[in-house]
Amino acid sequence: MTMEVTLQKFKELLGEVMDAQATVALLQWDEEVNMPPKGAPARGRQLATLSKWVHRTFTSEEMGRYIEELLDARDRLEPDDAVLVAETHHDYQRQRKLPPDFIERFAEARSHAYQAWVEARETSDFSVFLPHLETLVALLRQKADYIGYEDAAYDALLAGYERGMTTRRLKSLFADLGPRQSALLHRILNASHPQDFAWLRQEWNEEAQWAVTLHMLRDMGYDFDAGRQDRSVHPFTTNFDVHDVRITTRTHPRELFSAITGSLHEGGHALYEQGFLEKDRRTLLAQAPSLGIHESQSRLWENTIGRSLPFWKHYAPLLRAHFPGQLDDVSPEAIFRAVNRVRPSLIRVEADECTYNLHIILRFEIETALIEGVMQPAEVPDAWNARMKALLDIDVPNDAHGCLQDIHWSHGEMGYFASYALGNLYAAQLFEKMLEDIPGLWNHVEHAQFQPVLTWLREKVHHVGRRKRAAEIIREVTGREPGAEAFLRYLEQKFFPLYGIPTTEAGIGA
Repeated sequence: MTMEVTLQKFKELLGEVMDAQATVALLQWDEEVNMPPKGAPARGRQLATLSKWVHRTFTSEEMGRYIEELLDARDRLEPDDAVLVAETHHDYQRQRKLPPDFIERFAEARSHAYQAWVEARETSDFSVFLPHLETLVALLRQKADYIGYEDAAYDALLAGYERGMTTRRLKSLFADLGPRQSALLHRILNASHPQDFAWLRQEWNEEAQWAVTLHMLRDMGYDFDAGRQDRSVHPFTTNFDVHDVRITTRTHPRELFSAITGSLHEGGHALYEQGFLEKDRRTLLAQAPSLGIHESQSRLWENTIGRSLPFWKHYAPLLRAHFPGQLDDVSPEAIFRAVNRVRPSLIRVEADECTYNLHIILRFEIETALIEGVMQPAEVPDAWNARMKALLDIDVPNDAHGCLQDIHWSHGEMGYFASYALGNLYAAQLFEKMLEDIPGLWNHVEHAQFQPVLTWLREKVHHVGRRKRAAEIIREVTGREPGAEAFLRYLEQKFFPLYGIPTTEAGIGA
């Protein structure tokens, strides 16, 4: 075969794999949004069957021959094709190490674990989820052994989400970041700067919340002709194609901002997925290079923009219109203070920016201990509660508000949580550069003119796809190595004025 024919056949086979993966994602979306409870056993089998087919086809001898032939001819390939082949080769080698029967067992175990997690969370009974967590931890240790690692078993899992990152580097990063964020938190909690949040203690119509989220998503640039929003137990984003990217959120009658911030967060993820290049559809290039860089997009929209004063100067009237009589005397500044209220809390997805990374550090410590075998799954609730007390000085009332709050472990996703903290760091670094590049950016935000922001992100991040690694994107866009300093500066510049702490004092970003 000529190189051109080999390339065509390679892309056709890869496209079939991507189609099947999208079908798996569709079944998982349906499982969390629409599926009746009794459908769980059948859905587990369906996911196992499809996942096994995807793995078998992607790691087939046929795919291997195409990759090898194209690697030999890489000097004659177009740059995008050369990158696609290299990225496929990386995933191919990683997946080839996992036997098909393992893929099948893992997919089925994940489906059963999810259903058990839903029940356990509803009843706050960790014992319902425990046997499934034991199974998944054993499978994840086995997966790490199959893939191989030089230093820590957790590295093998981490590489699936943050390629190039290591457990050792994360431990070092968190050892620096954790105390500095804790110091900021204590300064804020000790600040004598009274704030009145009594107006928040009302019932908030859930359909009105829903309408507000849809309005904001449209303003951001989320294409509802290529996506939709639904409700789920845990907010998430999934995509089946550039033109089919779906998000979920959740409403609560006593929480005005939970659905709003959840939708802004998932909307940031979705804009990334909708921003991949048309020519990259059905290939690995229409993917983020890491979940950290993906998370940077959601955190940027949710926090940097969505929790800013200019944002709420625009949207305060929208809230008043949807909640008549409840916000008549509440100013944009009061809303700004409320959405940036700093207080240690139980729930990660509702944590403020000053405490959020501490939630991530807790999960990272437990995950690494589980994979290293120094902690057993049955010990998780006690370990969780002890670390919550140590890091945030909070007593955990029950497992639903503790170790059962996140969906990720039921999906067999360990190595994932660190991406959230990295996303915070990447977002701050990107936004510092965006402020330099877009004159009058905050004025655009105050008028809900988000196109300049979206265009900048499309060019600098979204269109790149997997052509570059996350660290390379950050370096090229900002001119600096990825790090924590921009994030720490951002926290100090935002929260010190809010809480009456002089910014002239030596701060956490010093």
